[in-house]
Amino acid sequence: MELQLRPSLFWDVDVNSIDLEKHKALVIERITLRGRLEEFKAVLDYYGRDTVKDVLLNARYLDRVTLSFCSSLFKVPITEFRCYKLEQLNPEHLRPDSQ
Repeated sequence: MELQLRPSLFWDVDVNSIDLEKHKALVIERITLRGRLEEFKAVLDYYGRDTVKDVLLNARYLDRVTLSFCSSLFKVPITEFRCYKLEQLNPEHLRPDSQ
């Protein structure tokens, strides 16, 4: 099984140079944040639920909607995600309305 990467999701790199194992965190995070539902399902099929869960638990950034979706999907409290913990350490960092 080969995972098809949509070039517009990887605008900052040559999609042909992406090693799906070596760059799995990039692929999983980018598709989770910016991809379509079918692409996310393909990522789950390709890498497996446990690998995707581990990568997303350790991601430095997930927007609030994606974080809630992942928390619900994997049945893990939001507080267990690294991005949530990082936001708690620096709450103004990700809130554009605070000045």
